[in-house]
Amino acid sequence: MCGIVGYVGHRDALGVVVDALRRMEYRGYDSAGVAILDGAGAISVERKAGRLANLEAELAEAGAGRFAGTAGMGHTRWATHGAPTDRNAHPHRDGSGTVAVVHNGIIENFAPLRRELEDSGVELSSDTDTEVAVHLVAAAYADGPTAGDFVASALAVVRRLEGAFTLVFTHAEHPGTIIAARRSTPLVVGVGKGEMFLASDVTAFIEHTREAVELGQDQAVVITADSYRVTDFDGADAGHRTRPFTIDWDLAAAEKGGHDYFMLKEIEEQPTAVADTLMGHFTQDESGGRIVLDEQRLADQELRDFDKVFVVACGSAYHSGLLAKYAIEHWTRLPVEVELASEFRYRDPVLDRSTLVVAISQSGETADTLEAVRHAKEQKARVLAICNTNGAQIPRESDAVLYTRAGPEIGVASTKAFLAQVTANYLVGLAIAQARGTKYPDEVAREFAELEAMPKLVSRVLETAPQVRAIARELAQVPTVLFLGRHVGYPVALEGALKLKELAYMHAEGFAAGELKHGPIALIEQGLPVIVVMPSPKGRAVLHSKLLSNIREIQARGARTIVIAEEGDDTVRPFADDLIEIPTAPTLFQPLLSTVPLQIFAAEVAQARGYDVDKPRNLAKSVTVE
Repeated sequence: MCGIVGYVGHRDALGVVVDALRRMEYRGYDSAGVAILDGAGAISVERKAGRLANLEAELAEAGAGRFAGTAGMGHTRWATHGAPTDRNAHPHRDGSGTVAVVHNGIIENFAPLRRELEDSGVELSSDTDTEVAVHLVAAAYADGPTAGDFVASALAVVRRLEGAFTLVFTHAEHPGTIIAARRSTPLVVGVGKGEMFLASDVTAFIEHTREAVELGQDQAVVITADSYRVTDFDGADAGHRTRPFTIDWDLAAAEKGGHDYFMLKEIEEQPTAVADTLMGHFTQDESGGRIVLDEQRLADQELRDFDKVFVVACGSAYHSGLLAKYAIEHWTRLPVEVELASEFRYRDPVLDRSTLVVAISQSGETADTLEAVRHAKEQKARVLAICNTNGAQIPRESDAVLYTRAGPEIGVASTKAFLAQVTANYLVGLAIAQARGTKYPDEVAREFAELEAMPKLVSRVLETAPQVRAIARELAQVPTVLFLGRHVGYPVALEGALKLKELAYMHAEGFAAGELKHGPIALIEQGLPVIVVMPSPKGRAVLHSKLLSNIREIQARGARTIVIAEEGDDTVRPFADDLIEIPTAPTLFQPLLSTVPLQIFAAEVAQARGYDVDKPRNLAKSVTVE
C-alpha cells in the first residue's frame, strides 16, 4: 500500500527518487520521505506528513547540496501503525543515524521486538512497527555473529520478522549497496545500464529502464550500480527462482496526458483497455477457432472435470466477479459462488480437486486475495488468476493466468482495470464453455465477435460525458444517492455506489431493484436521486417491465430518477427525470457500457465537491495488508 523506491547508480539520486515517488504517490500519500547517501559516511533524511508536495517544499528549502549523492531511497506512506505525522513518516533511522529503512506492509510481531529493544536501552522515536527493524539491523551490525556484515545483519533480522512486508535498508558505511527483502508485498528490481532500481511498482523507474525482475516470496536482493544478487532469507542464491520481464508500456502511459486527473484519462482509455485485453485470445483452427488464455496451465480435461467455480476478489474486482457469475453459469451450466476474499478462508469453504477458484486482482498483490489463493491451493483446488500486473505474486502462485492489458492505472478508484477485468471474466467463461462443450465452436466465435465490437460501443458511451457531468454538478451537494439494477445491472449498481463512496465521500447504496419493497423503499423521499440501470427491453423483457414498475414506485414517493437505458427504449422515457442512453448490446455485455456513465458521474461529483479524484482519503491503490 506504500510506495517504495531505491536507487544506486550514476544520476543525482534525489531527483530520481522524488520523480519516482511522484509517479507512485497513488500507493500511499499521508506522508513521504527520502534518504540519500552522500558517499562519505552520512545519510541525509527528510520526511514530512501529508502529500508529497509538502516534502518537496521542505527539500527545496533545505537546498539540493544537503542531499548530494548517487544512492538513496524514498517512501510514500499509507498509515497502519501510528498517525500520519512527521515522526511516523519513513525513512526511519537507528540512534546513530547510520542505518535507514523504508517499509511496506505490517510487522506482526513488532510488539515483542519493541519491548526487547526498549529493555536493552534503545529509545524508539516513532509509533510505527517499522522502526524496530532498523534498530535490530544496527544492533546486529554492531555486535554478534554478523557484526560488520551489512547483508548478513539485514538477513538475520528479516528472518525474525512475522507478517507481510517489503523492507529496504541502507547503511552509511556501504553507500554503494542497498538491501531489500519481501514477503507477500510487492518488490521489483529495475535493471539499467550502470544503475539499479528497487520499487513497489514499475512506474517508479519506467522513465529509465523497461527491464525488470520480479522477486518471489521470501526473497532478498542486494543491488549495486552494476549488479543485483537475489537470495533467500538465509542468504542462499535464489536467482533461478526470479522472473525477468520487459515492461510493455512506456512513460507516456503513466502520465496524465493533459487531463486534470489520471482517472479522467483512464476513463477515456477504456475502449483501448477492453480491446487490448481481448487481443490475441482467439485463434483460428480446424474447428473454426478457439479461446486461448495467457498462461494456461490447466488442460481442457481439467476444465471439463470441474464441478464448481468460486470467484474470489475485493472491492471493484469483487463486483466484476459478480458479473462473471452470470456469464459462466449461463455459458457452462456450472454453479458459481462469488466470495469476498477477506471472508473466504475464514468460513471454511467446501473445496476439493474438482473446484476451480478464479482470483481477480488488479495489482496481483491484494493481501486478502493472495491468502484466499493460498487457502484454495492447500485444499487442492486449482486457481486461475486474472491480473493486470505481469509477474505479480497471485499469478505466480496460481495454476493459470489471464492478464488484463489495461496498462498502468494510477487513479485509486478503479475504472479501466475494472472493465478489463469484466472482459477477462468473459474470456474465462468462454474458455470453460469451449472445453466442456456447452458451446459449439461457432457459438464461441460469435460471442467473441460480439466482445470485439464492445470497444467501439464504449467509445460511443463516452460521448455522453457532458450530459452526465451536468447532472453530477446539479446533484453534487445531495447527501445520498441510491443505485438500482436487476440481473447484470445489479453489480453495476453496486460498482456505481462504490465509486461515489470512494471519490465523493457520500452515502451511496446499490440495491437489487426487486429488494426495494423488502425494506430499502423506506429510504425514498422527495428529491432523493436514484440512478437506475435498465436491462434491454428485448434481451430481458420481463425484467425490463418489472424495473419500470420499480421506477414508478420510487417516482410516486418523490424520487428523482436518473435512468441509464438502451437507445430507442421509449417505454422508459416517461419515467426518467434524466435519461442517459447507451448503445444496444447483448445482455451479458451491457455492463461494459452501463458502468461508464457511473464512473464519470462519481468523478464529476468529487470534483464539484472539491476533492482529489485520484487520491481519495484513506485509500491506497494496492492493498497489501489484511
